[in-house]
Amino acid sequence: MLDYFRTLAAALALGGLVATPSMAAEDAPTADTVVATVNGTDITLGHMLVLREGLPQQFAQLPAEVLFGGILDQLISQTLLMDAYEGDVSKRIERTLENERRALIATDEMTRIVEGGLTEEAIAAAYKETYADAPDTTEYQAAHILVETEEKALELIGMLDDGADFAALAQEHSTGPSGPSGGKLGWFSTGMMVQPFQDAVEKLSPGDVSGPVQTQFGWHVILLEDTRTKDQPKLEDVRGDIESQLSQQVIDAEIQRLTKLGSVDRAAGDALNPSVLDQVDLLEE
Repeated sequence: MLDYFRTLAAALALGGLVATPSMAAEDAPTADTVVATVNGTDITLGHMLVLREGLPQQFAQLPAEVLFGGILDQLISQTLLMDAYEGDVSKRIERTLENERRALIATDEMTRIVEGGLTEEAIAAAYKETYADAPDTTEYQAAHILVETEEKALELIGMLDDGADFAALAQEHSTGPSGPSGGKLGWFSTGMMVQPFQDAVEKLSPGDVSGPVQTQFGWHVILLEDTRTKDQPKLEDVRGDIESQLSQQVIDAEIQRLTKLGSVDRAAGDALNPSVLDQVDLLEE
């Protein structure tokens, strides 16, 4: 693979000097169009297209006139080296090819399954269930002062009762990362904070300060600054998340169906000690 990157880098350096083949309109290329023949082995445009499709992002974005020569040179070099190879193909290579074939075909099948199950009706139904029909979500804007002891928390509460500024006390006394910013935590909803903290916040009204609240981080004095009802997102804002979730659900359901219809016996594998995965030298046998 390193040689391949070197070839592409050389092609990039040549830039517009890399020659690309020209064809008349009546000779429009197909994936089976032969672009080179090495020791009797044909290299086709299809081989080149597959190689380009698998390029890392930084190379895949290069223009075709830069990539063409490098990709063709790489395929020619690989063919020459393959022909020069003597002896039997190793078990490692055979197993790698088997795994790659299995993965490529499975990926194609997953794409087909997802395309069939990812309908607009399914997306709309998932949006309605997850968002449109979901109860309103309350968000909280709060600040806190984190100290090591309950006594220190009570002392700070007394200072607040006497008119001290919350942000100034947080900057001076809080051991938490939000201390320098006056203890401000921004907006958050249920489930984003540890439970004792969240429970205390939800019992406050805007402007109220809590009593000492203990969590695994220490003792908190909490100021609830404001609350608001979070708007439900629009479908287009969450379409990507919905499609990802639905795709996984469709694939999982199909695998379960195939498992029930097929015959899967993994007893031999389950009986092995998982440490065998560290024995990579077995690949050479």
